[in-house]
Amino acid sequence: MFAHLKELYWYRDLLISLALRDIKVRYRQTLLGVAWAVLQPLAFMLIFTLVFAKFGQVRSDGTPYPLFSYTGLVPWTLFSTGLTLAVNSVAANMNLVKKIYFPREVFPIGVIIGCLTDFLIASTLIAGLMLWYKVPASLQLLWLPWLLAIEVLFVIAISLMVSAMNVFYRDVKYIVPLVVQLGMFATPVIYPISAVPAHLRSWYLLNPMAVVIDGMRSVVLHAQAPGIGELCQATAIVLVLSIGAYLYFKRVEVKFADLI
Repeated sequence: MFAHLKELYWYRDLLISLALRDIKVRYRQTLLGVAWAVLQPLAFMLIFTLVFAKFGQVRSDGTPYPLFSYTGLVPWTLFSTGLTLAVNSVAANMNLVKKIYFPREVFPIGVIIGCLTDFLIASTLIAGLMLWYKVPASLQLLWLPWLLAIEVLFVIAISLMVSAMNVFYRDVKYIVPLVVQLGMFATPVIYPISAVPAHLRSWYLLNPMAVVIDGMRSVVLHAQAPGIGELCQATAIVLVLSIGAYLYFKRVEVKFADLI
């Protein structure tokens, strides 16, 4: 595995080029350009505020619901968009896969890097909402890099698995968006984690995205450190999943050119 990672490092220029290509293609011939990175979570924030906060009376742990929901939607959008785009990344580049050799994992990883750019752009609006609702920043924001690293590694791990599986079973690219949509309700995007019954919370927190979103809300909105036990557990789960996903991808990539 270390040899594969070293080889991936040698092809880092290709990885960066593919990421830049994905970003340019995504916003080419669009009127609003990168503003779409903000508009998607912003639109969902407005809908959720109207439906769940006004009509459904969903609580938000003392935080204004628009800020509460947007803080959860930004990391969730990174996860959902990255996974949805990455699932077909290998199959969509069949011409390159057949012609020359290079690490095939550059395709899904390049997609995630492009989505990470959107995440950083969309995150700027959180600062604006914090100023609007007079929510002060704190030194607890220093936890954000760890939380973001967990999410990025988690998305890459799943993307490696589903992009490889999609080469063999093309209906995977239809299954993934459905599972992602359902997964939002198993993650504290709309509601706070305190709404989950206490006897189910330990199982609920096996979902690394639940730990990430709840941790980001804690440090951004409440100036509190995330639970270190939950953070370490999520880190361990993601590391094990990443190793397994990467080994699986490298084991089956030799068959890609014959199957695509």
